Amino acid sequence: MAQDYGLPDVELFEDNPDPRVACVLLLDNSYSMSGAPIDALNTGLYEFKQALLADSLARKRVELALVTFGPVEIVTGFTTVDEFDPPHLKAREMTPMGKALTVGLDLLERRKQVYRDHGIQYYRPWLFLLTDGAPTDPIDDALRQLHEAQAEKKCTFFPVGVGEADMSVLKKLAGSAPVWKLQGLQFRELFRWLSSSVSQVAKSQPGTQISLIKPSDNVLRIEV
Repeated sequence: MAQDYGLPDVELFEDNPDPRVACVLLLDNSYSMSGAPIDALNTGLYEFKQALLADSLARKRVELALVTFGPVEIVTGFTTVDEFDPPHLKAREMTPMGKALTVGLDLLERRKQVYRDHGIQYYRPWLFLLTDGAPTDPIDDALRQLHEAQAEKKCTFFPVGVGEADMSVLKKLAGSAPVWKLQGLQFRELFRWLSSSVSQVAKSQPGTQISLIKPSDNVLRIEV
């Protein structure tokens, strides 16, 4: 399932050899997201694209992939902001979070290899997880792979819990990384902040440490 598609890499990199920041969105579309939550998430995704389009550098450097889990599906393989078409997500089945994480990590590793093959510099990629529940599948493999990736600085993991999300599971997955709780259904504000953060990374030099803009406590709070 974890495959790259959607980008003619040779032509893309010849036209634009800028360094890249890859971002995988792992989004929960299980049945518990029905109604207002999934509607707000769809609105947030649209805002996410619009905010990135407004930043000329982010348009050149940010690449997005979108994976849903409920069931696990690669909705969008890595693509540029211009080509990213926010899907209209529907709430469907269970919450196979463990499988979604392994697919997301595999996508990132495959994409980084594409960059290396074409001599393209890249920033530490992002793995963004959003859920309102608990995994309905085993997470042991995902936990091991994720902690290894974090220890080796292969990705930045950003988990966000919504509503009745099992925050203890997210803390276990995150390890030493912070775990965030969305206040209400402020998906629009969440994705605006995410677009600002990704844009901020895209404006820096690859390999440098930057301090991201702190989100408002009224939108996101660190779970302690």
